[in-house]
Amino acid sequence: MGENIAIIPARSGSKGLPDKNIKELCGKPLMGYTIEAAKDAEVFDEVFVSTDSEKYAEIARKCGADVPFLRSSENAADRSSSWDVVEEVLRKYEQQGRIFDTFCLLQPTSPLRSAVDIKKAYDTFYEKRAKFVVSVCETEHPITWCGEVSENLSMDGFIDRAGMGQRQSVSKSYRLNGAIYIADVNEFRADRFLYREGCYAYIMDSLHSIDIDTQLDFDYAGFLMSRGISVE
Repeated sequence: MGENIAIIPARSGSKGLPDKNIKELCGKPLMGYTIEAAKDAEVFDEVFVSTDSEKYAEIARKCGADVPFLRSSENAADRSSSWDVVEEVLRKYEQQGRIFDTFCLLQPTSPLRSAVDIKKAYDTFYEKRAKFVVSVCETEHPITWCGEVSENLSMDGFIDRAGMGQRQSVSKSYRLNGAIYIADVNEFRADRFLYREGCYAYIMDSLHSIDIDTQLDFDYAGFLMSRGISVE
């Protein structure tokens, strides 16, 4: 097996929840939970935080992450994609002589994703000889209950008649939870669209799938932790 890198994107200045990546959650910077989970998983040769802020970088280092360079201004803008950030990280490490076979993108906004989750996702990656592994959780409601509402608010055709069956008889459906994205570097560079042949799911429960974007999300995560929902 070659080298694996965890990439934790932590851009400064979130609009929805200011400085959410370093905001203290139950006595620890939000990104600290993801850094610790990555290190405790013991599957990475490098745990890297990609940030455009020296302040964020210093906090990340104190939490145990590697930050040998800052994110470029080009990839610090709102319009920059996570995959652009990943490519920049891989390229800069390659310029330093470090070549990675896989990367794992770990959003710092998933504080309840655990080291066990990361390790089990990598187990799936190797057992399936996968190109990609992406974490998902079960949808809160059957996908057959979802539809589009037109501008005039008509619900004609909102769902199929078949979608009105009893909930218990409906097949389970899943959604992306944003917690774990594992990729073979060569396959990623050949085609950044992950959801194709060779991509497999790692299923997480809904409580550990919380993704913080707003103050309400942040407060809910704190509530769960205070009630004993662990990241172990």
